[in-house]
Amino acid sequence: MKLRLLILVFFSIHLLASAQTDRKKGWITLFDGHSTKGWHSYGKPVAGKAWKVEDGSLHLDATAPESWQAHDGGDLVSDLEFENFDLKLEWKISSKGNSGVLFLVHEDTSKYKYTFYTGPEMQVLDNDGHPDGKIHKHRAGDLYDLIACAKETVKAVGEWNEAEIILNKGMLTLKLNGSVVVATTLWDDNWKKLVAGSKFVHMPDFATFHRGRIALQDHGNDVWFRNIRIKQL
Repeated sequence: MKLRLLILVFFSIHLLASAQTDRKKGWITLFDGHSTKGWHSYGKPVAGKAWKVEDGSLHLDATAPESWQAHDGGDLVSDLEFENFDLKLEWKISSKGNSGVLFLVHEDTSKYKYTFYTGPEMQVLDNDGHPDGKIHKHRAGDLYDLIACAKETVKAVGEWNEAEIILNKGMLTLKLNGSVVVATTLWDDNWKKLVAGSKFVHMPDFATFHRGRIALQDHGNDVWFRNIRIKQL
């Protein structure tokens, strides 16, 4: 117990110092390491109880399933919306797990039941343990069902991965563990062809909004996120 307390104190001091440095450089901390402040479950006023704060990370506790998601979970979305941005975070997936980081999510549950009806996704996955690992464009770091990674830099299950999503005036770059894995342009003719050849072809408003929320996906598997910060470009 004492060791864990010391670790928590050290992490809190480190997080505070990092946040102060980030603010000076224009970064906004989206997760304070202590609470779900600034986040809510999609279509709800607060974060579902399945989203827990543990050891400075956001943990989706999926031990109680409900359909394909966790009971009282749901995708966790930011209170704020963003247009041109640089998003950085770390994620860790459970064995055989599946999740994702979505962006440009338009929250209107009267029209869009799930975040993926509007928001593109950077895939979070156990490539070796989850069935999606065998599907092209569904592996960790891929722009889900649209563009596969140029190279795979994902770490082993249980290890932290550093992800970055940069969107600036339609130019999209995805980085995983320091390497560019996807680079494309949104909303041009080539983008429209990509969407037309994907599972999103029947979602008319998919990836059409130029401003939206960040979402951490509840796909019914345990997943952890930490050090979530964003800079508006």
